[in-house]
Formats: sequence, structure tokens, C-alpha cells
Amino acid sequence: MFIIPLIIILTAALSWFICGVVRKRLLAASILDNPNERSMHTAPVPRGGGIAIWLTILAVWIAFDLYTQQITEHLLLLVAVVALIIVSWLDDKKSLPARERFAVHILAVGLGLASLPTEQFVFQGALPLWLDRVVAGFAWLWFINLTNFMDGIDGITGAQTVHMGIGFVIIGLLAGNIPEFGFILACAMIGASIGFLIWNWHPAKLFMGDVGSIPLGFILGYLMMVLASNGYLGIAIALPLYYVFDASFTLIRRILKKKKFWEAHREHYYQKAALGAGSPVPVVIAIILANAGLLVLCMAALTLNIWLLLLAPLLVEGLLWYLKRLSNLKE
Repeated sequence: MFIIPLIIILTAALSWFICGVVRKRLLAASILDNPNERSMHTAPVPRGGGIAIWLTILAVWIAFDLYTQQITEHLLLLVAVVALIIVSWLDDKKSLPARERFAVHILAVGLGLASLPTEQFVFQGALPLWLDRVVAGFAWLWFINLTNFMDGIDGITGAQTVHMGIGFVIIGLLAGNIPEFGFILACAMIGASIGFLIWNWHPAKLFMGDVGSIPLGFILGYLMMVLASNGYLGIAIALPLYYVFDASFTLIRRILKKKKFWEAHREHYYQKAALGAGSPVPVVIAIILANAGLLVLCMAALTLNIWLLLLAPLLVEGLLWYLKRLSNLKE
């Protein structure tokens, strides 16, 4: 209980400092996100601040593995993260073909699945092991990309990472059977995201870029796989439910309308709401409050009755209703 807040405070301070250094380097190298007709910002902003997030997380990760002599146990996961960081950084600097990026995403998920204990089933034994891993792999791959899709306004993905990290820590403490490595990783992600949020809160002085959102989606997906494979599948689904709803429903709508769904757009609920409100701040605050509600539901489900998780979609639907209302403010 003492080490958890200590890690969060130290990583937040380290991330904040590294973000400042990285921002200067990005400005000097002219690595900027220039606004276009699909952008939510109006002036160029340095892109690639995710490097600071990952320098912070990896420092904690490697220090923990060296101290506990668990380098080999987490090596596949580490290789996957580093590969995603490298490819995503190259994409931030100069757009890479989607086929190459997606191939690395698939490779990373394969390595991540291989790092899970074979005796633990993500879907609680409802599927044979090979099918359990295939379905989990598709879900993980989608979660990586939806995290990237949802990183479209100031503060949103940093806040979502803090929420999911805190959720993992609290559920893990209540459950009592979550590996120590998961706690360390979640705490590092919480702290690194808080440090980044100081720079990314509206009006943002720094964007995380794909180098931040893609690996974050991967590791957040890993933490949910850890929860699910330890017996908490419903909670692993409920914690990130708003992100999953918004990204998935928007994708389905665009496919049904025969639009080029892989192209950048401003059709997510949160994007329309930010445009309607004239600022992303009320949108992100609403998402933070709804996420807090999801966490309370998960805690209640774990300690009282698992069927309480059936209220989670209703809570998310209430958030979507509010975002729709914001989107109509200027109409």
C-alpha cells in the first residue's frame, strides 16, 4: 500500500520532466501535428510526447524486472512493446503503409498472448485453449487500434489510461490474486499519464502521437487480459466500456454508410461533443465521471454481486446521451 502511491508520484514527476525535454526536441525537429479539416486543434502542436510516457514506464518496468530477476518472464511482452514504440514513432515522423503497421500489431499481440500462462483461460474455460487465444487476440488487436482512434481531443487518452490503471490496481487489491508485475506496470502507467496530462490538458502543448496511443492500447489490453485470465472477465470488459462503445459503434456506422472507415474523421461521439461545446474540457470531464461510475460498478460487482455489471452499458448509454446533447449545442 505504501509503494503504490510512491511509484505513482515519482513516475508522474519523471514523466512531466521528460515531457518538457521531449517537447523542446520535437519543436526543434519540426515534428508537429499541423491542423487540417479533420483536426480538433487550430494551431501546430508537437507530436510524439508518447516517447516521454514510455521512457518513464520502461524505466520502472526494467528496474522491477532487474530487482526481482524476472527479465525472462516478461521478455516477450517487452519485445512487443519496443517493436510497437519503434514502428509507431516512425509512423509519427513519416507515415508508414497501413499494412506494415498492422503486421507489427499482429506480431505484438502474438507475443503478448504467448506471455500469458497456458493454464489460464481468458474466457474462463468456455472455449478450448486455441480458440480462447484466437478470440482474445482479435479483441486485443481491436483494442490497440480503438485506443488510437479515440485519441482525438486534448486529455482523453491520458485520462482513460489513468482510469484503467487505477481500476486495475483497485480490483487487483480487492481480488488478491493478481501478479505483482501487473500492479507495478499499472502504477507506472498511471503516473506517466498524469505527468503527460499536465502538458496535454486543453489547450494542449504536446500530443502523444501513435508512439503513445498504440503501445498504451497494447499494455492496457494486456492488463485486461490479466484480469480476465484470473477470473474477472466481466470487469475486464466493463472498465474500458466507453472507449469500446464509442469506437465500435462509430466504426459500424461508417461501414454501413460505405465510408472509408480507415481514414481519419470527426464522427466519434466525443469529437462531435467537443465541436458542439467549443472545448474538449466538458467532454473529458464527463468521460472521467462516467469512468468513475464504471469503476464503482466493478468494485460493487466484485464485492457484492457480479450481475451489477449489467448496469455498465446503461451508464455508458447515459454518457453517450450527454455527449449527443453537447454536440447539438451549436446546431
